[in-house]
Amino acid sequence: MFLKLLLAFTIIPLVELAMLIQLSKATSLLVTVGIVIFTGIVGSMLARWQGALAWQRFRQALAEGRMPAPEVQDGLLIFFAAGMLLTPGLLTDAMGFLLLIPQTRLLARHYLATRIGSRFQIQTFGFGENAQPTQSDPNTIDAAAASVRSDERTSG
Repeated sequence: MFLKLLLAFTIIPLVELAMLIQLSKATSLLVTVGIVIFTGIVGSMLARWQGALAWQRFRQALAEGRMPAPEVQDGLLIFFAAGMLLTPGLLTDAMGFLLLIPQTRLLARHYLATRIGSRFQIQTFGFGENAQPTQSDPNTIDAAAASVRSDERTSG
């Protein structure tokens, strides 16, 4: 995992820098800087707007008594998209803008759910009529409590 992160944090900035240099050669330095600033401003505005919508859906889910899992996931993906949009570069900007589109975010949620979900095992436990008995521990004492008043203790 460390090696993957190290490669991501070294290769992605190098690719971004190479792309910005190529864009600067094809147009001009001023145009390249303008594009970086423009995408940062527009991206932050879009992220703020999408974040407000996600927050509204989160509050609505809570008001309806539903578990707001998709809304929380959307909020995290929007936060990640905003970080990518504020990072100078064309590749990260494209990925950030893609994550701000609700349909693309839905695909990303499904991808992450299958990727992360396959690494976890979910188990539930209950105490109802259908609950299965567990293995008894020989060190456990099964007892019942009884209430005794103080005048009953002295009479016997």
